[in-house]
Formats: sequence, structure tokens, C-alpha cells
Amino acid sequence: MLLQQLLNGVVVGGVYALFAVGFNLVFGVQRLLNLAHGAVFMTGAFVAYYTVRAGGPLILGFVAAAVASGVLAMIIEVVCFRRLRKSGDAEFGAIISSMGAGMVIMTFWQWVSQTQVLRFPFDTVPVVIYRFWGLRVSLLQLMMAAAAIAIVLVMAWFIYRTAFGRQVRAVTDSERASMLVGINPNRIYNLTYFISGALAGAAGVLVGLAFNNINFTMGEPYLMFGFAIIILGGLGSIPGALMASLIFGMVQTLSIAYLPSGLTTAFIFSAMFLILLVRPNGLMGREEAGSLRGRR
Repeated sequence: MLLQQLLNGVVVGGVYALFAVGFNLVFGVQRLLNLAHGAVFMTGAFVAYYTVRAGGPLILGFVAAAVASGVLAMIIEVVCFRRLRKSGDAEFGAIISSMGAGMVIMTFWQWVSQTQVLRFPFDTVPVVIYRFWGLRVSLLQLMMAAAAIAIVLVMAWFIYRTAFGRQVRAVTDSERASMLVGINPNRIYNLTYFISGALAGAAGVLVGLAFNNINFTMGEPYLMFGFAIIILGGLGSIPGALMASLIFGMVQTLSIAYLPSGLTTAFIFSAMFLILLVRPNGLMGREEAGSLRGRR
């Protein structure tokens, strides 16, 4: 039973990682919190749902959700953050403007869905159960884990092993200095937001499939959890966000299995508080431990 719950927690943590890494990526580059990230996550689930209901295959819905969410995140960057960033003191303004953008997006999907809870067709993912070593794993769980691992690995390679990643780190260090060597910061910010939004949209599809429950408020709890995860992992640290996501997923799954339902959230955040007492900067909060600025 314990191993089964740990396995479930790893799968859940992988989905959290997609959401939290994108959330943390923007903070690592711009030092701004995008509170519309939950709405972008929710948009991915809606786009995939309507693509599948229109007769498209699930893989098309998944790709469409990632692209649409990425484009939406780019629009948010241009509308909500670009002018504020040029002012030099954008932190508070970014919180307010991104919160407003999130409310606009939620209102749009509320109107489109007529406040109904939407569900993927029953046969979207075949119900297949595999058993090994006494563990029970569904085809959907395997798909979720494989998708999360593949996307995170590709994203990590893109950030830390390509010319784009070097340009991201240059802009993170100094926007002005990066311009002197021929880097266009606006292009870097656009691509960064696209990646962040695409990760959120992919996570939204996986969550929508896992719970078969899509509604216009589904992004809000994940925004709260994502914020907790990036604090636990260390603000700006992508490896920290990955580690914290897995811990968060396993703790959540175990607490749901072994604690009364009303205590789950309280236990999770109490555990996070205790960890932060020992590690105030998060698990990998130091720059040299994994932030974008600390990787060369």
C-alpha cells in the first residue's frame, strides 16, 4: 500500500513539476510572479477538451493545448509585463496586472463553458491496468509520467545546453549588457513565456485527463500549490522546483491516503513550513545550487 501511494505521488509530482517549472522559469528570468499562470494552465485543459470533442485525436489536443497556452503566455508578457519592466520597478504592478489578466481569462472560459464541468469522452484514454511487483499502474498514469519526464528533460536541455539557454542566462544577469552583445531581450522574454505557458498547458491537459474534471476555476488551487513548490524548492531554481514537486506530490498522496480529508492541505503546508525553518532559502535556493543565474 505504501509503495503504491509513493508511486502515485511520483506521477502527481511529475504533473506539478510541469506547472511549477514554468512558473519558476519566469521568476528566474525576470524576478516577476505571473499570477495568470493558473489561468494559462486551465486554458490548456479547455483547448484539449474542445479539440477532442471536435473529433481530433488526443495527441493533437495535447499539442494544440501546449501551443495555445504558450501563445497566451506570450500575450500576457506583452500586455501585462513589458511596459512595467521598462519602468524598473515592476514587482507589485506585475502581481496586479497578471492577476487581472487571469481573471479576464477565467471569465472568458466561464462564458464559453457556461460554468459547466466538462469531461473528456470516456474512451479518450483506454482503461488499461498493469500490475507488477504488487503495484497497480494504469495506462493513463504511465502516459502522464512519460509525458512529464520527456517534457521536463527537453526543457532542461533547451535551457542549459543550447545557445538560447545561454542567451536567457545573459539577459537574466543584465538586460543592458546582453543588448550590447547583440541579444534581443524582448525575443528572449517572449520565448521564455512561451515555454512557461506550454508547460502549464501540458500540465492542464494531464490534470484534466487524470480527474476528468475541467472547469474555469481549476487553475486556482494549482497556482497556490505551484507558489508553495517554488518557495520550497528555492525561488528561481529549476532543479529545486523539480525536487520540491516530487516531494509535494508524494506528501499530498500519502496525506490523502492516511489522514482525514480535511487535514490534507494543512498537513502539506505545515510540512513545508517545517522544511523552510531548516532551509529558509528553499531546498536549492542558493544561486550556485541551480538558479538560472548560477548555471554557466
